[in-house]
Amino acid sequence: MIFDINDLDETLPAPWEWDVKRLTASVVIAAHHLRLHESQAARAATATVRAYRERMADYSSMPALDVWYDRITVEQILAEVSSEEVRKRIIRRLQKARQQSSAEIIFPKLAEHHGTLPRIKEEPPLIFHPSEELAPGLRTQCSEALAAYRASLPEHVRVLFDRFHFCDLAIKVVGVGSVGTRCTIGLFMAADNDPLFLQIKEARASVLEPYAGASLHPNHGQRVIAGQHLMQAASDIFLGWTTGSDGRHYYLRQLRDVKISAIIEGWDVELLMTYGRLCAWALARAHARSGDAALIAGYMGSNAAFDDAICEFAVEYSDQNQRDYRAFVKAVREGRIEAQVEENP
Repeated sequence: MIFDINDLDETLPAPWEWDVKRLTASVVIAAHHLRLHESQAARAATATVRAYRERMADYSSMPALDVWYDRITVEQILAEVSSEEVRKRIIRRLQKARQQSSAEIIFPKLAEHHGTLPRIKEEPPLIFHPSEELAPGLRTQCSEALAAYRASLPEHVRVLFDRFHFCDLAIKVVGVGSVGTRCTIGLFMAADNDPLFLQIKEARASVLEPYAGASLHPNHGQRVIAGQHLMQAASDIFLGWTTGSDGRHYYLRQLRDVKISAIIEGWDVELLMTYGRLCAWALARAHARSGDAALIAGYMGSNAAFDDAICEFAVEYSDQNQRDYRAFVKAVREGRIEAQVEENP
């Protein structure tokens, strides 16, 4: 179990400070969500940038192999947390995540037997088997796409993947950022009680391309996977990419592999600062692997000038974020934008 960057759909070589600005602005927006005072939001932002600058200075003096093999362990995370209660809460969540990611838990939750063959459970509107009219050829034309995915895997992982046989495919509705893209889950079985669930996500051109240039990779799924391997200390062994019969690009990963993320509700400023520093550490490590740590550290220097500049940007960005939201709500109320609220079933 390690602490690392997870969502890399937009990964693309670009100016490193864009990531720092985005992270710090997110910290300020989180502070506003928690209804913390403006001064507390600024403190959290400054602590985040300072942690990035100091970690990058550390990485700039480390041997290249030490940087590459560095990782943020659970023990290091717990050491950063001052509250004993919070440490216990983290340990409980990790234990629960491990239990919920075991095959004995996942398989009955996501699949059921139809005769002798297992099939992904329907959970409309989030998980469902599409009709031929909705997704023509989705099931019948996937053999070539799976063969291309297999070819993208390292040879030793192919040996493992070949122990599984394809059983079923269903559409799975995922996060807001993936609305409008095609996302499915595939069920593969090695034995009666030995499942593998793979998430198959459509990969489109990065939103950074108009500003940073086109990807060097011919397949956008490959772009995402290359970014993950480069920036993560440890990546899913089943990461791979393919092209569908519809010409769309996809990448594949395990659906459940003990991934958890922070739940910020109820946090105080101290806990937000701790989490911001951890995120800054993970980002600095990723940038040190993918860029020139000494050059970045030298640019930032050893005083607080960089911290203050990025903090000021983050606060102004968050203010703009609130103005945009108020304009959006006003447009909905005036009927210029149609909005529909749906209650969860």
